[in-house]
Amino acid sequence: MMESTRFVAWAVLTKNVTLECMKTTKHRRKTYRQKKRLKVAVQVVVVLSMLVVTMIGVLQLQVVREFFSRAAGEPANITVHADTVIGVMPRPWRNLAQGGEDHAWRIKPIANQVRALHPTYIRIDHIYDFYDIVGGSPGNITFNFSKLDALLDDIAAVGATPYISLSYMPPAISTGDIVAPPQRYEDWALVVQRTIEHISGTRGTANVYYEVWNEPDLFGGWKYYGNRNYLALYNASARGAARATGVKPYKLGGAATTALYKNWFNALAKNAVKNKVRFDFFSWHRYDHDIDRYRDDMTKVRTWLKKYPTLEPTLELHITEWGHDSENHAGYDGNYGAAHTVAGAIEMAGIVERAFVFEIQDGKDPNGERFWGRWGLLTHNDFGGTAKPRYNALRLLDKIGNQRLQLLGKGSWVKGLAAKSDNGDTQIVLANFDRYGKHSEGVPITVKNLPSGSYTVTKEFHNGRVQSTVASVSNGALITNVHLPPNSVVMVTIQKK
Repeated sequence: MMESTRFVAWAVLTKNVTLECMKTTKHRRKTYRQKKRLKVAVQVVVVLSMLVVTMIGVLQLQVVREFFSRAAGEPANITVHADTVIGVMPRPWRNLAQGGEDHAWRIKPIANQVRALHPTYIRIDHIYDFYDIVGGSPGNITFNFSKLDALLDDIAAVGATPYISLSYMPPAISTGDIVAPPQRYEDWALVVQRTIEHISGTRGTANVYYEVWNEPDLFGGWKYYGNRNYLALYNASARGAARATGVKPYKLGGAATTALYKNWFNALAKNAVKNKVRFDFFSWHRYDHDIDRYRDDMTKVRTWLKKYPTLEPTLELHITEWGHDSENHAGYDGNYGAAHTVAGAIEMAGIVERAFVFEIQDGKDPNGERFWGRWGLLTHNDFGGTAKPRYNALRLLDKIGNQRLQLLGKGSWVKGLAAKSDNGDTQIVLANFDRYGKHSEGVPITVKNLPSGSYTVTKEFHNGRVQSTVASVSNGALITNVHLPPNSVVMVTIQKK
């Protein structure tokens, strides 16, 4: 009995221990699972936090780079050698463009302001849908150039030559709207032929540029292949141009794309070489707050052009619209646009063959505002066609002399050109462009190799402010300093008394 009792007691004890062990194991497993879940949750939170931080870092990287770029920017220290003429002053800014703002737009009301900029070429688009040139129907079209003639007379009156964007599709021959292909490409070829014969023939205007379409990649969604094939449009234009008779010398090209695209350039170049199609110039548009992009564009396209040795010696390269933003932007109405335009023009001098400032005059604001961030150098005629700071800055730049002098020491913000005027004055134009509108700079200027004597130093700013001081030169060098607020333009003239 004793043994039996012990056995039962042992069994009960064993069972209880086993149960406790099982409870303990179960509790441990539960605790382990809870800890594991907690650990996984913590890991997930950590990973998500890292992802968020990484995303924020990526988003802020450009800002950080720009911050350090600004902080580490190089100030200008201008040196000009007054006796070192390096050539004739190139003036790419003497090319102006007007977009599709008003039907039958005219220069006449603002002729004096435009003439004062001494434009070499004036580019116009929308000629077929704004000036009612083409009538009739496919296969039986008619022509009336009277409205366009009024504008062409205006261009001649301000001393410029027309640069014609062959756009857009005349409704009389279109398959749809004004950016659609023609019903028959032979009709389009005839339109181009008659246009060239009228302007370069009947009117007798020499050296006109004819640019096939305007921003085909945007207006009409054209490509260099497929159903809306720009090459088909271009080749039909070339056929029409080749048939033009009794005309003065002219040039034909394109494509006036919204930016510089290598695939578009190659498509046009290959088409010209393979099909022996006339291709006198390649054109594109550039809207960018970064003024270095204009120079970069030319470096790229000249590299691409080297692959086409038959084109390289003669193909011209044009930026047929340029500014800081392709959309409305408040900078066009203030000092921002003034400094950007002059700094950009300075950087293009001697680099870009033709660059067309866009645009001459604002369209009419639907809300009736005088300033609405439109691209014009001048306000709409409803507000007097008055000059904006951008116009005044461009006019100041154009006062620079024809004998270009060597200028060294441009900085990250301040760009400059120097010249000798016809009466022997030394002229320096400086533009301080900062897209953030914060950087001001005191710019030292040293002009070397001047004859000894007394000089008047005049500093004329684009806002009309003028400062004059007197300086003496005894050792051949004149040293002065000019303070440039953010987004300002100045011309410094050094004249011997």
